[in-house]
Amino acid sequence: MATRQELSDFLAGVERRAFKQAVYAVRDEEAALDVVQDAMLRIAERYGDRPATELPMLFQRILQNLITDHFRRRKIRNTWMTLLSAIVPDDEDGNERDPLEVLEAAGGAAPGGSAADEVERRQVMQAIEEELQRLPPRQREAFLMRYWEDLDVAETAAAMGCSEGSVKTHCSRASHALAAALRARGLRS
Repeated sequence: MATRQELSDFLAGVERRAFKQAVYAVRDEEAALDVVQDAMLRIAERYGDRPATELPMLFQRILQNLITDHFRRRKIRNTWMTLLSAIVPDDEDGNERDPLEVLEAAGGAAPGGSAADEVERRQVMQAIEEELQRLPPRQREAFLMRYWEDLDVAETAAAMGCSEGSVKTHCSRASHALAAALRARGLRS
């Protein structure tokens, strides 16, 4: 069983290497810092009672899992943002806008578009909402919490009262089902 001092010494000793490893993997210093902090919190909260000799292997596994989760989340979020960005034009200065914020603020209508663009945007949003409603409740709940509310796996699992593995399974199934349904409607390539 690791003492508090052993755990503290381990985390202090692994901090820089873990940060460099995460930066190389995710190529974003802020995201890397978040990943390392999450890994340190998890090992302290969940595995602080393990022998000090087990901490390096546990920490590496946790760090790798969090890096993988980062890429999964980014891939899914980019897919949906790409789909939604097609219906929300950039502003007058050429700056990108967050499609969810624009659609929410405009009540589903993006400013500055023609009537045909407006109709197309409404149809795409309606199709997405319909397909979300067709998902099984647990899949829909997990998908919305993870990718629309931007909660992490642990937060989603706690909110849903299930394991992190269940959250990942629900999200994966929801993503595949939504992609297939939207592709069938001609909305995704």
